[in-house]
Amino acid sequence: MDAQSSSDDARDPQILDSQMHDDVFDTDGDTLREECGVFGIFGHPDAAAITALGLHALQHRGQEAAGIVSFDHGRFHSERRLGLVGDTFSRADVIARLPGNLAVGHVRYSTTGETILRNVQPLFAELNAGGFAVGHNGNLTNGLTLRRELVQSGAIMQSTTDTEVILHLVAQSKRPRFIDRFIEALRAIEGAYSLVSLTNKKLIGARDPLGIRPLVLGELDGCPILASETCALDIIGAKYVRDVEPGEIIVFDEQGAQSHKPFPPQPPRPCIFEYIYFARPDSIVGGRSVYDVRKGFGAQLARESHVEADVVVPVPDSGVPAAIGYSRESGVPFELGIIRNHYVGRTFIQPTQSVRELGVRMKHSANRAAIEGKRIVLIDDSLVRGTTSKKIVKMMRDAGAREVHFRIASPPITHPDYYGIDTPDRAGLLAATHSLEQMRELIGADSLAFLSVDGIYRAMGEPGRDPALPKFTDHCFTGEYPTPLTDMNQTENSPRQLSLLAEAS
Repeated sequence: MDAQSSSDDARDPQILDSQMHDDVFDTDGDTLREECGVFGIFGHPDAAAITALGLHALQHRGQEAAGIVSFDHGRFHSERRLGLVGDTFSRADVIARLPGNLAVGHVRYSTTGETILRNVQPLFAELNAGGFAVGHNGNLTNGLTLRRELVQSGAIMQSTTDTEVILHLVAQSKRPRFIDRFIEALRAIEGAYSLVSLTNKKLIGARDPLGIRPLVLGELDGCPILASETCALDIIGAKYVRDVEPGEIIVFDEQGAQSHKPFPPQPPRPCIFEYIYFARPDSIVGGRSVYDVRKGFGAQLARESHVEADVVVPVPDSGVPAAIGYSRESGVPFELGIIRNHYVGRTFIQPTQSVRELGVRMKHSANRAAIEGKRIVLIDDSLVRGTTSKKIVKMMRDAGAREVHFRIASPPITHPDYYGIDTPDRAGLLAATHSLEQMRELIGADSLAFLSVDGIYRAMGEPGRDPALPKFTDHCFTGEYPTPLTDMNQTENSPRQLSLLAEAS
């Protein structure tokens, strides 16, 4: 069997233009970004087309690149491109090059490895047991360590992404059955992962033992589906079946489904940022409506940090549900005081630095009629560096706001993430280096308040955070990481093969 690919022409003008997605003006790193979204389907005659639709629904999880691998009549077919899903996979000729009734897909925003074509997933390798494709949402906290060991033992790495480590671990396993090789590979890795994998006979899904990243199981026309979020099921009219459990490996083949649970059970620790920012509002994550949870965050924020004001204004789009909750709880009217332009970026030539600095006005404009002469409460989901918040506060004042009170529907981010969220290092996190008053002064607001850590838990029906057994992965606020940080604990003199490869690419 061989892998057929038509995705190597990275100089295609359409591909180059597609890299200028909606975040092209977000040059200051003041936005949290999820790493990836995954999708897979088994047994459907339109597997690739359905996978493309599923990836459309997961586009918010990664806008730098997209890929699909399918299998048909003894042959794997691969299309991997830089840019948005629709730039490539809305074309009939591309889907026609992906025949078969098995397919897996991936959307990417890089947190390890550069955005180059060889890093675009699903990754594919020819093993002695046959072809194997894998897509990964998350990040391995011992990926560099394992990579160095694999290279020292003779492995030849083709990408700079930590996902390739999984391919090599499976390839080097001596176990006779493929599923046992896969399990052995997963036993070696640490960190966060939700995986969709494809062989010539099987669709495989896997979730890390803590369930840090989401993965759900659905069904369409009797065919099983794996996806990062339920919104990907909704877009194709599929039925939600259940969440893939933390630590579960689920395998689909012609004989049906088999569930494997090779890891000792642990209390799950799903990532709290799926609820705060990453998941689409119409998704159900861990049995909870993301939209309802975000409204709950806003209501709790109003209870904790009420201020006399005339209107509540969300920072679109992610601040909207929390602002609705804040408005309802506080009794302060909700207004769309900021209008977002959803079409900025992709048709613009790369701007000069002076134009980049005006980027916030390209993406957001003040609705003067709603805010002039009023005391406003600005609601946003999170605050990273503070540069965007500062620009938005100034925009409100320039539009005539009498007072600007900033409220953040999550706690202060004081620690970086290593599980698939692109965050600055600690020195780049405003809340890690500034007091509340210093932050308020820097962004220029009349007042500033964050939702408390206990408030996050109370909004989700808990009495507060149990420090002995927290129910979520919340290290960005608390500094308590749920897994070993093997790579981060290396000495400065330790070789970092991933970085060396990235520089050479």
